[in-house]
Amino acid sequence: MNKKEFGNIGETIACKYLLSKKYKIVERNFYYYGGEIDIIAYDESAEVLIFIEVKTRSNLRYGLASESIGYVKLKRIIKGAKYYMFLNGINGVKIRFDALELYYKNNKFLINHIKEII
Repeated sequence: MNKKEFGNIGETIACKYLLSKKYKIVERNFYYYGGEIDIIAYDESAEVLIFIEVKTRSNLRYGLASESIGYVKLKRIIKGAKYYMFLNGINGVKIRFDALELYYKNNKFLINHIKEII
């Protein structure tokens, strides 16, 4: 399995996790000039729109998954969130930026949900 396929599996598992937490998946793989937002979800209980970066790893050779979300990536996510909201006429809504780290170990995925990465 290549890196892209592994990442897609991670995003699918991330969506299942979010659904189990009662989040509504609004969109997956929102592409815009300059990047992509992996998952856009809505948490009705908190009334917040969430832009989520998913990082999937099979080992810690290159550090924790969230460590790969640097300043440039955060700027791109913010740009994408603004563009998404503009395209969909969304304003006056609370937003949040999260990361989901998925680690594949012993034939299963371990999930770490990091809220408010920005």
